[in-house]
Amino acid sequence: MQKNRHSMLTNLMVVGGVSFTVGLMLGYPGWTMCLGLIAWSLVQIRQFNKLRDWFHEDTTHAELPETTGHWGEIFDELSRLQRSQNARETLLRNVIARFQDSTSALQDAIIIIDQNHNLEWWNKSANRLLGLDNQADQGKPVMNLLRDPRFVRYYTRGQYNDPITLPSPAHNDLKIQYQITRFGAADRLLVARDVSRIMRLEQTRQDFVANASHELRTPLTVIRGYLETFLDQDLPRPLIRGLGSMQQQARRMENLVSDLLLLSRLEASHQISDEQPIQIHTVIQHIMEGAEQLAQEKGHTFTVDIDPLHDLSGQEIELHSAFSNLVYNAVRYTPAEGHIKISWWVDEQGGHFSVKDNGPGIESIHLPRLTERFYRVDESRSSASGGTGLGLAIVKHVLARHHGQLTIKSKVGKGSTFACHFPPEIITTRQEPDDNSYEEQKQLGFEQAPREDQ
Repeated sequence: MQKNRHSMLTNLMVVGGVSFTVGLMLGYPGWTMCLGLIAWSLVQIRQFNKLRDWFHEDTTHAELPETTGHWGEIFDELSRLQRSQNARETLLRNVIARFQDSTSALQDAIIIIDQNHNLEWWNKSANRLLGLDNQADQGKPVMNLLRDPRFVRYYTRGQYNDPITLPSPAHNDLKIQYQITRFGAADRLLVARDVSRIMRLEQTRQDFVANASHELRTPLTVIRGYLETFLDQDLPRPLIRGLGSMQQQARRMENLVSDLLLLSRLEASHQISDEQPIQIHTVIQHIMEGAEQLAQEKGHTFTVDIDPLHDLSGQEIELHSAFSNLVYNAVRYTPAEGHIKISWWVDEQGGHFSVKDNGPGIESIHLPRLTERFYRVDESRSSASGGTGLGLAIVKHVLARHHGQLTIKSKVGKGSTFACHFPPEIITTRQEPDDNSYEEQKQLGFEQAPREDQ
């Protein structure tokens, strides 16, 4: 462009000089030079109009006009830029076409949502799984099309670490798992997957575990009854030891069956149907009675710090089971003369229940897997303590039903802290204690009292 500018300036000076020279020969140097400059300007305006007309057309496909001189150089440079841009556009169009073809082949629904929460683009599977229409739904708000209140809460909360599974809005027999990912300035990518088959297999597994556990209860009760009868008899010492060992293992099997049944009930529903105000201080009081009884032989000391102004809304018996699992685990694994602190407090982030001990601690490599079923940090120690390996899995499911989270902090040799965190919307102000509520729920089979073999 610098070269073209110099070329135009040189051209202007040449035209002015020639016009002035001819004017001197004719005796009218000023008028002749003015006419020459006007003629040169008209030529430049004509070339500029050609360029302007080309810009007003489709510059991607329209051919540049032919010309010479410095305007020809400008048009040639624009022509090269035009060819380069066309090549880039062709490449991008091919990439977009391949992306659309590949996403159209996916069985999962892919939806792009813009920063105004409107549907911008989706693949064919979204039409099939969610009932979207390419013509009618383009640009509409996503919450006008996916109206399930649970999805609306999930979308508006903006916490997309975990997916949510709901019935399809187009097919009641399909279960759809939604996962949202943020990208760009404020755009979202929604992936909807048909998990109906996985859910059916999971339901089959849950039914099998629940039925098997239920069927095991009766024979275990009979076995324990006969063992207790035999142990009351005057039998030889070796036989007494054998029967005592059998009784201990039968109790452990009963504990495992009870935990499996409780876990199956928790997995059967991810939502709480009837939330009730919960007296947190009453729940912790019941737990502490069992924990102190359990810790008598070890000589543990306890510190209890409870917020006197706030409670929770949810299922009392489920939260009792979760909290007691954490407290009894601390008693079980904390060495003799250890100290355990139980706390309940509320802040801007919500409600928090924590159990802190000064036990041996847990290596960081084990922390992500502690809530898995039957996962053991130390097989020998866990077996000796009488645990079933399902306690933290139960805690995880109870918290999920109450929209809470479990955090675990531990250092080897310095103890562990297990904390349950609940969102602000289920925090309530203190109600008058009602012990009848707890006693009624305890009869439903959720009681998590200290095990006889712990």
